[in-house]
Amino acid sequence: MRYIALAGIASRREAVKVIKNGQVSVNGEVVKEPWVYVDTQKDLVTYKGQPIRPEKPVYILLNKPKNTLCTVRDPQGRRTVMDLLEGVPPVRLYPVGRLDRNTTGILLLTNDGDLAQKLLHPRSKVPRTYRATTIKPMNPEVVERLLRGIPLEDGVAQADEAHLEDPYTLVLTIHMGRKHIVRRMMEKLGYKLKSLDRIAFGPITRKGVPRGKWRFLTPQEVGWLKMLAASQKTTQDAHPHS
Repeated sequence: MRYIALAGIASRREAVKVIKNGQVSVNGEVVKEPWVYVDTQKDLVTYKGQPIRPEKPVYILLNKPKNTLCTVRDPQGRRTVMDLLEGVPPVRLYPVGRLDRNTTGILLLTNDGDLAQKLLHPRSKVPRTYRATTIKPMNPEVVERLLRGIPLEDGVAQADEAHLEDPYTLVLTIHMGRKHIVRRMMEKLGYKLKSLDRIAFGPITRKGVPRGKWRFLTPQEVGWLKMLAASQKTTQDAHPHS
């Protein structure tokens, strides 16, 4: 199953269906069980009769511009993040989470589906830092309210850190990955956002990457993400019913 996912054929969940449908063979024999062991050096794995090999893992940081969709493709032909990845190796990349069409800044993309899934899990608590600019000026009470927690329809949302750079500019860090979370928190406080920019994903920043451009993550950055994913798994194992 993991082999199929790494080969870019399907996600792990979809790979189970592909295997059970009899579309995968190992050394000429059709397999129907997802957990068959495969020796990547010796075994020949085919999908619909064609040999497949695992893709080399690719980890990318994109500094997303406005008016760009976080989807692999758009039926309406609007610009997606994939249109900005000129020169990227020909592998199936998926965004790690999403940014609104008009939210800018750091977006991670990878073909490592396992890592992406773990980072998106609520238990991973990945801190994400945003710079928000508002149409009307803010006061220091906004920071206090964000740190205390804002009641939303899907539960209380709380910033881990927050400070004002000036009356119109707020920097806040939050580990919740809920949809439109920062915009909804600010609107609840009565502030409409002029712009929202993700400036950090954990310790990873977009420094040196112009808007609309990308770079590969460094080995240290990939190591940090894997460490975070591993710590999430350990927490899950320690509290299986939590």
